Amino acid sequence: MAKMKCAIFYGPMDVRIEKVEIPIPTDDEILVKVKAALTCGSDLKTYRRGHPTMIKPPSPFGHEFSGEVVKIGRNIKCRIKVGDRIVCANTAPCGYCFYCRLGRESMCEDLIYLNGAYSQYITVQKRIVEKNTFIIPKDISFEEAALTEPLACVVHGIEESGIMMGDRVAINGAGPIGLMFVKLAGLKGAYVIVSDLSKDRLESAKKMGARETIQIQKGIDQVEEVKCRTEGERGVDVAIDATGIPDIWEKTVKMVRKGGTANLFGGCSSGTTISIDTALIHYHEITIKGIYHHTPLYVKKAFELITNRILDARQFITDTVPLDELIPTLEKVGRQEGIKYKIDVG
Repeated sequence: MAKMKCAIFYGPMDVRIEKVEIPIPTDDEILVKVKAALTCGSDLKTYRRGHPTMIKPPSPFGHEFSGEVVKIGRNIKCRIKVGDRIVCANTAPCGYCFYCRLGRESMCEDLIYLNGAYSQYITVQKRIVEKNTFIIPKDISFEEAALTEPLACVVHGIEESGIMMGDRVAINGAGPIGLMFVKLAGLKGAYVIVSDLSKDRLESAKKMGARETIQIQKGIDQVEEVKCRTEGERGVDVAIDATGIPDIWEKTVKMVRKGGTANLFGGCSSGTTISIDTALIHYHEITIKGIYHHTPLYVKKAFELITNRILDARQFITDTVPLDELIPTLEKVGRQEGIKYKIDVG
């Protein structure tokens, strides 16, 4: 059997680059040669502590990718053909369960996941092929298209935040997801204020359209620094967490004006908690919400934002590194060095 290089997740802090057999697609799958795989903060968190839903070890690792169709199972009935350049999302909802019928497909009770982007070949299930796979235009590179999945999550988050033209929006965290929020909030006509520890990432936020930035340092009151940049120091219309840190969740809620919205987008570790002054919810009528993942609609919107170059995906790719350097590269992301990296799987 022919072999390929593949990153295998065995558990927290245990990912190995191995030679494994190239998968043979079933009648309900397609086989794709991976052309671009991107690093993701979720992959970093999964590497460090596992993931409650997305991956069960041992398993091929990685979920943001694009590639070329090599084989197609006989039960795949759609316009995809061998040789097509495609990008896939990493999940697809069933369309029939309680939550899908409510229009909350990101909460699907039978959401199927796809892992294995950090490998030379990957098989993609029929449901994902039919619901969340797109043919890449010739003028869009594989690495640009591979940004579709994380961008779809942010499109979901933006649409649920209720941002209106001229709103003041605070975004906490200037990592890859935070920077996508900066870009999309700017497209909504918002005045964007970004907070982060990293001076370099704040410079990236400015390039993405942030109007003001706040470097978090010892002695800096992050909440007050944001509020003093709003009319009457009342707070922002919308505050978004893109860190997944409980302490920043609490600060995100405190930044919001009366009647405003706090979007706690970043995923925290299971079992962690936050404290909220009940007056903020009752007397200030603040809306607090969490947003998870994406839906086929938002995947389509993200793909179109990239292919129409409304969002320049090239701004988010810092460098290309070989598969053998995957873990050191994820750790670089953890140290806030760069934005996203293309993993060359060979």
